[in-house]
Amino acid sequence: MEAGKRIVVTGATGNVGTSVVAALANDPEVGSVVGVARRRPDWDPPRTTWVTADVEKDGDRAFTAHFEGADAVVHLAWAFQPTHDPVATWRTNVLGSLKVFRAVAAAGVPALVHASSVGAYSPGPPDHPVDESWPTHGWPEAAYCREKAYLERVLDAYELQNPQIRVVRLRTSFLFKEASASAQRRIFAGRFLPGPLVDPRFIPVVPDIDGLLFQATHTDDAADAYRIAVLRDDVRGAFNVAADPPIGPGELAGLLDARVVRVPRGAVRTAVAAGWGLRLVPSSPHLLDAFLRLPLLDCGRAHAELDWRPRRTGLEALRELLDGLRSGSGLPTPPLAGRRVA
Repeated sequence: MEAGKRIVVTGATGNVGTSVVAALANDPEVGSVVGVARRRPDWDPPRTTWVTADVEKDGDRAFTAHFEGADAVVHLAWAFQPTHDPVATWRTNVLGSLKVFRAVAAAGVPALVHASSVGAYSPGPPDHPVDESWPTHGWPEAAYCREKAYLERVLDAYELQNPQIRVVRLRTSFLFKEASASAQRRIFAGRFLPGPLVDPRFIPVVPDIDGLLFQATHTDDAADAYRIAVLRDDVRGAFNVAADPPIGPGELAGLLDARVVRVPRGAVRTAVAAGWGLRLVPSSPHLLDAFLRLPLLDCGRAHAELDWRPRRTGLEALRELLDGLRSGSGLPTPPLAGRRVA
């Protein structure tokens, strides 16, 4: 009999998935990892097998079969695009997640670890971070926030209906690593922005916009929180996951060796709306509205109950992203393809 736990990870080839698979595959308590993705990668971490499946197109029975015998399912599968078609992302992110949740119950899996987000939270206070009791109603105009918040309500009911399943929700900040930089550029900035342009020589100023203050976490550090949540049978519920310090215009200017220039929020939104309307950039003005209203996260519960601490600061995570953008870093998985394989 194979020793160790059997863990299934959906969305296993993306920014978070690759780090979670690597963290689990290298933990001696894990006997095997099953990576679920739409396309098989050219990447073979230890003790990992790949299953090709699509949360939108494949049926409940297919996922139930993939989950049978698992000790936990980590649900990471998510589509950020197309932002001009919220019905399409709803089908993948919400209806696909419902399918995964049903399959977890049908297969008798004892634990579900779900990727929630800071984006699930309602707008927060500007002067102090919020803990897990802060309302999770999202920002209704942004599809990403609306979908993350909806799944929080789904899981509220799911836990009542399935008390035998240990459900953990990780509400993470922005997650960056060098190898995912090319993918994140394509998702949020589009293909028209060459990565090498993200260089201090080409960014002389950073806009000082009302609400520009956020947290970043290295994806590998977040993956460690997922690993702990999977392996610790005594933890359940929601956990904020973020690194310090909060990053604002001053911190961005320091990273880029740039000057801070005050810019009205309305002017920035108008520019983003124009680019989005012309389909030059994939990030919508509604996502900008949400971003400028996100709360900062108090991670005291993760520190105390998961014994989780990030090994890198938020600034170090963001610096890795910038380095990856300049070099075209990537990994040999379809979502993370870049000019240079890390």
